[in-house]
Amino acid sequence: MHLTARDIAQLVGGELIGDPDQTVTGVAGIREAQPGDLAFIASPKYYSALKTTQAAVVIVARAAKVEFNRVLIRVDNPVAAFTQVVLRVMPPPVKFAPGVHPTAVIAPDASLGKDVSIQPHAVIESGSVIGDRTVVGAGTYIGHGCRVGADCLLYPNVTLREYTVLGDRVILHSGAVLGADGFGYEPVGGKHQKIPQVGVVEVADDVEIGANSTVDRARFGKTRIGRGTKIDNLVQIAHNCVIGEDCILCGLVGMAGSTILGNRVTLAGQVGLAGHLVVGDNTTIMAQAGLIKDAPPNSLMLGSPAYTHTETKRIVAAIHRLPETQAKLRELEKLVSELQAALKQTPT
Repeated sequence: MHLTARDIAQLVGGELIGDPDQTVTGVAGIREAQPGDLAFIASPKYYSALKTTQAAVVIVARAAKVEFNRVLIRVDNPVAAFTQVVLRVMPPPVKFAPGVHPTAVIAPDASLGKDVSIQPHAVIESGSVIGDRTVVGAGTYIGHGCRVGADCLLYPNVTLREYTVLGDRVILHSGAVLGADGFGYEPVGGKHQKIPQVGVVEVADDVEIGANSTVDRARFGKTRIGRGTKIDNLVQIAHNCVIGEDCILCGLVGMAGSTILGNRVTLAGQVGLAGHLVVGDNTTIMAQAGLIKDAPPNSLMLGSPAYTHTETKRIVAAIHRLPETQAKLRELEKLVSELQAALKQTPT
């Protein structure tokens, strides 16, 4: 990489403040940057890092009230601008040529669309349909009767159990398992008897699911993930869950069975949801919260068990005041005791 600050400002349409001939030789985070690196700041909480960073050039928002003794480039969207530079200088993304690798195992009645790429040791079982331009990564297993849409990308070692359905432009990262049995058992005679899991998993268009995440098949009917939803690594979605459109599920989220998320719901890291709940549209559940009751639309939930953000702040504030409250309570108890003693001594 060898660009000048002027080159970068022109590329991102930014306002350059400082030496236009400053050379940039790499990209890095604001805290990790070394001399010659380009970095960016998108949040005010990182403004203080400008005092210690070694970056040569930093991209910031136009309205950011900061000073820097090297080079600033002010833009409308620092994240988008930095990404634009990274895409310009980094190696291009890997692309897979159309074709079927000779080690792939494909059932005779499986249907492959135009320009698909089937990588080494992939397995595609009977009755499955693969859409145009889809990539099936090395070691990926696609079970009987699955339907995979067009322009999908299944990274190595993805597993689709039987009859799983993917829409178009779905991305599944390595280790993702869709369509495993739901966790359903019935106590019979003191033992756990398995309940048949005969439903399916259905994933709409433009969904992305991270590495080692799991989406269980329904006990009956469908476990469904709505259009545009993005799911992080190590997320567990149980049987018969329904997730709306444009949701965000961060790492280590766990959803128990038959829970329903509306549209544009955000579940932050390590959120746990009990079963058979309904979470309304535009709700955010903050990190490590444990939800045990329905959440209305437009809620901000926090805590375990989770309450609304406002309720939780009051509870936490009350907890922090407990020592002071306890001391006052002891004073009141002493005063009450003294009053009671005085009353007993008062002649009637």
